[in-house]
Amino acid sequence: MSRPFGYFVHHQGRGHAERCAAILNALPSERPVTIFCARDDIFPTLPPHVELIVIPSLFEPTGLEAGAMDAVPTPDTLHCAPLGWPGIRHAMATIAGWFDSANPALMICDVSAEIAQLARICSVPHVKILQHGDRTDPGHRAAFDGAAGLLAAFDEGLAQPEWDATMRAKTCFAGGLGVDTRVPERELARQRIGVGADEEMILVLSGGGGGGFAQAPLGVGARSRPAARWITIGPVVRDWHATEPGNIEHRGWVDNAADHVAAADLVIASTGNTTCQQVLAAARPWLAIPEWRYFDEQHRKAEALAAAGVACIRPHLPSSAQAWTAALAETRSQHRPAVQRAMIADAPAQHAADWLEALATRLWPVEKPLPSLSHSTGASS
Repeated sequence: MSRPFGYFVHHQGRGHAERCAAILNALPSERPVTIFCARDDIFPTLPPHVELIVIPSLFEPTGLEAGAMDAVPTPDTLHCAPLGWPGIRHAMATIAGWFDSANPALMICDVSAEIAQLARICSVPHVKILQHGDRTDPGHRAAFDGAAGLLAAFDEGLAQPEWDATMRAKTCFAGGLGVDTRVPERELARQRIGVGADEEMILVLSGGGGGGFAQAPLGVGARSRPAARWITIGPVVRDWHATEPGNIEHRGWVDNAADHVAAADLVIASTGNTTCQQVLAAARPWLAIPEWRYFDEQHRKAEALAAAGVACIRPHLPSSAQAWTAALAETRSQHRPAVQRAMIADAPAQHAADWLEALATRLWPVEKPLPSLSHSTGASS
C-alpha cells in the first residue's frame, strides 16, 4: 500500500469538493486518501480507498469561543487565526495527529494558508491549490513558497501576470478540473428546459459561493432587450424597488445548469471557478460580472479572462438601459468561441492525478517505514 495523501477541503460552495472528488476518482486505487472537511454532504461519489474525517469549521463560531482575545492582532503570516477557538484547536490537532500516525506522502490544501503552513511545520510536503486574487501577502507567499507543488483548476492562459517563472514551473494547470464540461446539444437542451428553438435566450447564472445578483439591475436589463427571454438560475437578491418586465423568469436552484448554459445565446455570470469552466466549455458569449470575494479573487479572475479574450467584463451589473445595450453588444462582438473551448483540457482530473503521483514519487523515491519515535527524548529539568 502506498503512502496516503491528505486532502483539506474548504466547505464554502461545492467547487472545492467537486474537484477533490474528480482527482480522487482518477488516482490509482492503491493510493489511500484521507479528506478533512467541515462538511460531509457536499461531495460527489468518492472511491472506496478514501476516508472522510469531519473537522470543526475554521471560521464559523459555535458560541464556545473566548471573544475577549479579539483585540490581539493577527500577524501578516496568517489570515483567519482567532485566539481562544476550541474548534480550530481541535481541527488542527486532528490533522497534526494524522500527520504523525499516517506518515503521508502529500497534503493537498484546498484552500487554507494556515493548514498549508501546518503541513510544512509538521514536515509534510504539501500541494497548495492556486486561486486567483491579490495573494502577495506574507501568508499566501509562505503557503506558495513552501509548497512542493501548486495545482490550478484552470488553463495556464488565465495565469496572473505576477506569477513568475519559478511559481509557474511548479504549477500543474488543469482547465476544467472538477467540472462536468460535457456540453449538451443546444436544441436538445432547449427542449429540456422549455425554451423555443427560435427564442433569443439570455441566461443569468449565480453560483453557490455568494448571495447572487440583485433583482433591480436585472429588471433594467430585461427591459432594455424586451424581445429576449431572460432566465435566471441560482440566487437572486430581491429589491423592493425592482420593476420587472414579463420577459424575465427566476428559476432559483436547478439540477440542470449545464442544459441552461448550452441553451443560452448569451450568458451573464460571475467568475466562480465552476461557472467559468461551464461557460468556457459551452463557448457562449459571456458578460462576466465579478462578485465580492476575499482577496478580490473574482475581480482578478475577471481581469485574466478579459486579457485572454474569453469574456466581456463589467465591474458590476449595468445600471441603465443604455449601459446594458452597450455591454450586450460588446459581449457579442468580442465573442471568440474557439479560444474559449481551448481553455478546457481533455482529461483534467487524470492530468492532475498523474501529476500528483509523479510528484509523490519524486519526493519519496524510496519508501521508508514509519519510525517508532520515543516520546521520552526531551530533556528534563
